Amino acid sequence: MTMRVEGIYIRATGVRLPARLRVSDAVAAGECPPRTAETTGVVSVAHSPGESAAEMAVAAARSALDRAEAQADDIGLILHADTYHQGQDLWPVASYIQRETLRNTCPALEIRQMSNGGLTALDLAAAYLKAATGRGEALLTTADRFCAPGIDRWRTDPGTPYADGGTALVLSARGGFAAVSSLALFADSELEPLHRGDTPFSPAPFTHGMPVDFDAAKRSFVERMGISYAVARSSAGQYSVVKEALADAGMELADAAWVILPHFGRRRLRSIYYQPFGIDPGRTTWDWSRTVGHLGAGDQFASLDHLVVSGLAVPGDRCVLMSVGAGYSWGCAVIDILDRPAWAAG
Repeated sequence: MTMRVEGIYIRATGVRLPARLRVSDAVAAGECPPRTAETTGVVSVAHSPGESAAEMAVAAARSALDRAEAQADDIGLILHADTYHQGQDLWPVASYIQRETLRNTCPALEIRQMSNGGLTALDLAAAYLKAATGRGEALLTTADRFCAPGIDRWRTDPGTPYADGGTALVLSARGGFAAVSSLALFADSELEPLHRGDTPFSPAPFTHGMPVDFDAAKRSFVERMGISYAVARSSAGQYSVVKEALADAGMELADAAWVILPHFGRRRLRSIYYQPFGIDPGRTTWDWSRTVGHLGAGDQFASLDHLVVSGLAVPGDRCVLMSVGAGYSWGCAVIDILDRPAWAAG
């Protein structure tokens, strides 16, 4: 699905990263394998000592809503993207976010598209705002807390240290500091077993043990289908959405001032993005993202917030956002920076 976008803007972003955990400290404590620190190049990860994912989402949402000067009646849709436990069982986390922020009556929905959830929410919200007159703005949030016993942030997905944090974005049909110029999504369910493996279906979470082991699932898929099959289909999916989003925005990737990538480790970034697309790491948020780690569905919103708040992204800059999520699905968006928002300058 691809879409040239007109009349959709970003009014504000917000981020909640409670604390930082240094990778060197985790290695010294025997928690992080030294090889993981070496190959990923990540120096620290965002870490929540006690805040749940839902609480971090609320904190990020409050920041974004305050920056946007948005009132309860302004927001016509709430979408929350996540990948893991939000703090309660059998529970509508989006409704909690709504109650703790706006207390309005608009739809509040949860999106489970793994690490592609942020751009999926952006695409759905843009279409929702354009579908009927009077739909002014939408609140998009993401949050995850990757912690024991269910997740080992260093070993569950080797090559990508996992991080805790919440992000938020206020999307608007009324104006903002940035314009969404194009969006593209693409899915290939033939790769779905890559994160399921051969494990039988179970009646309850973690029936087959903890922590989750994505590497084991990938190994079983590769043994059955071959590594070249997985790499070829994955590369084709990412290439497809990037090509479509750039074409709809009337640009080449070289025209982008910034390319916002998932917060993966260095080796994974090099093989998936730097080399295939000819991306100079200096045009990405790597210097910052390597101090944050992978925020699940929130990498793109967090990095955009960083570029805007730091002043690195200036009016006239075009930003290309790329994402990928297990399932498999890919996303790409082109964002044009129009102004330096007062909340960032202050």
